[in-house]
Amino acid sequence: MATYNNQYYTLADLQARKDELQANIQKKGEQIETLWKGLFTPKSANTKGELVANIVSNSITAFDTFMLVRKLMGKYSGLFRRKKKR
Repeated sequence: MATYNNQYYTLADLQARKDELQANIQKKGEQIETLWKGLFTPKSANTKGELVANIVSNSITAFDTFMLVRKLMGKYSGLFRRKKKR
């Protein structure tokens, strides 16, 4: 590739750089997909202790989410109310 300060002199140089960037984008997309799936895949419990710990953790997360939504709805409930017709 004949480049000097990111200047491309032929169409072949441009096409080669485009192919290189496409390959990088594809590779990064696959990495992101793998990480995303790993983030949201539930972990399997190997022992009863881990199963109980997962249940407790999920319960705490659900309760925390409920309390957050309740607090936000209390503060910003005016945004969701219908206006009275006169």
